[in-house]
Amino acid sequence: MSAIKILIIPGSLRTGSLNARLAGVIAREFAKADADVTRISLGDYPLPIYDGDFEAKSGVPANAVNLKRMIGSHHGVVFVTPEYNSSLPALVKNAVDWVTRVEDRGETQGQVFRERAFALASASEGKLGGARGLAAFRLILSGCRALVIPNQLALSFADQAYDDADHLKNPGDVALLQAMVKQLIDVAQHMM
Repeated sequence: MSAIKILIIPGSLRTGSLNARLAGVIAREFAKADADVTRISLGDYPLPIYDGDFEAKSGVPANAVNLKRMIGSHHGVVFVTPEYNSSLPALVKNAVDWVTRVEDRGETQGQVFRERAFALASASEGKLGGARGLAAFRLILSGCRALVIPNQLALSFADQAYDDADHLKNPGDVALLQAMVKQLIDVAQHMM
């Protein structure tokens, strides 16, 4: 069997983002598990705010189609997103909204969400680690009928979570990360 393909999508474009840093740690952990890892930036797929009138007039933007196809070319997807006001950032929600509108030949809208496994992670300087945002995101993805694995990583005090080699210091955080990686690989393999 070929290597499992995992896509890592940080949900922040900010320079020095704690979530982009965590995405790097997660990518290394999947690579250690012999997964074929791709990490992208949503900044490479700029999209207008979703508007049904815009879609009716201009169609689905090419970047939404490209992002949907990028997701579709992987067996599992990890979103690593900050928490904004106890929810997820508009950047991530808008990307999901547009991707659900893509309908390639022989597919239904949103089919890409129903055919692969998803994992969620977040990093925050606070003690909850972005857990409220992950709960909100889980609800949104369930509305897309996506299979979101139970194991997730909400990295608390993320500004202090790394050693000098950019590895997680807390054994509990490492265990949560490893459990998420293992579960996503296992579930994605069963869906292949």
